[in-house]
Amino acid sequence: MSDFERTAVQWYPGHMTKARRDIEASLPLVDAVCEILDARIPMSSRNPDIDTLAAGKPRLVILNRVDLADPDVTARWRQWFKRGGLYVLETDAKSGRGVDKFPQALKTVLKDKIEHYESRGQTGRPLKAMILGIPNVGKSTFINKAARRKAALAGDRPGVTRGRQWITVDERIVLLDTPGILWPRFDSVEVGEALALTGAVKDEIFDRESLAAGFLSRMARTAPEVIAARYKFTPSPEKNGYEMLADAARGRGFLISRGEPDTERAANIILNEYRGGKLGRLSLEAPPEAE
Repeated sequence: MSDFERTAVQWYPGHMTKARRDIEASLPLVDAVCEILDARIPMSSRNPDIDTLAAGKPRLVILNRVDLADPDVTARWRQWFKRGGLYVLETDAKSGRGVDKFPQALKTVLKDKIEHYESRGQTGRPLKAMILGIPNVGKSTFINKAARRKAALAGDRPGVTRGRQWITVDERIVLLDTPGILWPRFDSVEVGEALALTGAVKDEIFDRESLAAGFLSRMARTAPEVIAARYKFTPSPEKNGYEMLADAARGRGFLISRGEPDTERAANIILNEYRGGKLGRLSLEAPPEAE
């Protein structure tokens, strides 16, 4: 049984409570809400609070880190969001891929509002958009690429972005950066693991061997050939994640005294290689209708 199964995860530190209040107070100041999601886990990285918070505002969904996600699965997610009435932009903020299309995407989302402004003689009025997303989804990196300068504080640990930051992208677009927030509680084992695997939750909170074992169980179902090639063993549905973690340690020659598999070292390697893209473009979840 994993850590996630033993206890429902509670995650709502005080600064996130304040961040939620700040977001609610700032919404009347913006024309649109842009929600950045991790393309590997679009559903798990969606904060359900945002649907309530942003109700009534034009929305843009930004699927970030597409360079790490399965392109076929990402295409299915794009269609899934579009069927829900949401405009979708695919990006890799780290390299900048797709970010140059953001201004036009935002103008498309705000077409009706732009026409309204122009009808009132407010041609050229700046468009204001709020950028929302859970921690460590690449939000600040995206903003910096869009603004073509280091305008937002970025970091590889959850909760780095603090306070309210207005950032000018060009003469027509101004962005409001916000702290990354998670929702008060997530009971699903799969959601908890997905957030931890992609770094949205601090590593110190969860056992890395449990995470790696859960990851191997997922990949044994969806990409067994990747695991077999990288870790030199054949994944089997008859084995649990911990047994496969031991197999991976043996396959890579990670052994301790008396030839026992060094599962701790194997877990660290597996998590780092997945997060760094060394295992290829792997998505952890597919759209609901395909599951």
